[in-house]
Amino acid sequence: MSLSVLPRRPLGALILAAACWGAGTAVSKQAVAEIPPLTLLPVQLAISLAFIGTIARRRGERLPRGRDGQLLGRLGLLNPGVAYALSLAGLSMITASLSVLLWAVEPVLILVLAAVLLRERPGWALVALSAVAIAGLGLVLYEPSASGAAIGVLLTVAGVGCCAAYTVATRRWLPRADSTLGVVVAQQAHALALALGLLAVGGLAGLPVLSSGLTAAGVASALASGLVYYGVAYWCYLTGLRAVPASVAAVSFYLIPVFGVGSALLFGERLGPGQWAGAAVVVAAVAAITVRTAGWSGRLSAQAEPSDLASWREPQQVEKQPRSGVLRGLSPTSQDEPR
Repeated sequence: MSLSVLPRRPLGALILAAACWGAGTAVSKQAVAEIPPLTLLPVQLAISLAFIGTIARRRGERLPRGRDGQLLGRLGLLNPGVAYALSLAGLSMITASLSVLLWAVEPVLILVLAAVLLRERPGWALVALSAVAIAGLGLVLYEPSASGAAIGVLLTVAGVGCCAAYTVATRRWLPRADSTLGVVVAQQAHALALALGLLAVGGLAGLPVLSSGLTAAGVASALASGLVYYGVAYWCYLTGLRAVPASVAAVSFYLIPVFGVGSALLFGERLGPGQWAGAAVVVAAVAAITVRTAGWSGRLSAQAEPSDLASWREPQQVEKQPRSGVLRGLSPTSQDEPR
């Protein structure tokens, strides 16, 4: 599948999602310093759910319906539910730098899973530019002192795997949902129920669940991270994922550490020359993918429906259009319908 036929607007949503996750990580670090992780997760999810739920109700958005809709909603148990529970447990046993390095594997896992399960063909251009982005990411995140227990690494990798599986599974059913925002609401409602259950179990097990000293800054950080990291970020990400293959959506993840490191500058952290160079490489690689996409977006409009989502909502009309080998990789049959 060529990069040159993808619509421009979804990529903007994916980049904004990466910016929200990166900035939200820096803000969450301030919140978790005062609020135990088991408590912070349901607080953030509750804030996010109140925010997006209010918007969905005012806009008349409906929750996903039918068998596929129910499966979409339950995927929230996987991410952000189980995935973030595993990552928080792993983070308590390894350094933060090692954790971020392990999370950098997620886009690669998505590429592999999308190729196997969705039969997506990313093409050599996407693979090559992804490799360049990974190299730049290594420069940004490299920390010789990064270390941790083997069980911490395994828990973190399991969380990464959950997120990768979530992206591929959501991409499989999302185009059939009536409302992207409704999907976000359903998924985060399931995640919140799981987080509250884990909080109750953790409290009974004697794990710390209460803050020993909560300040106004800690409260503000929890509120802001809930809105940005879960509310806006997931909304933007699913908006982009609805219209592009999972293998392309995964490219935006390379920008998360860059935005995160940039946001950390506001809290007094500093970057070395090598990290700045790595950030420039990552941005250049993602920009190259975006330029290739945007430069040919008109061709997609000329050969298919003008709407970004029309090819998924009305597959019978796209089938009537003469398609090249490039467009065949975007057909609903190859990605959304079982063969």
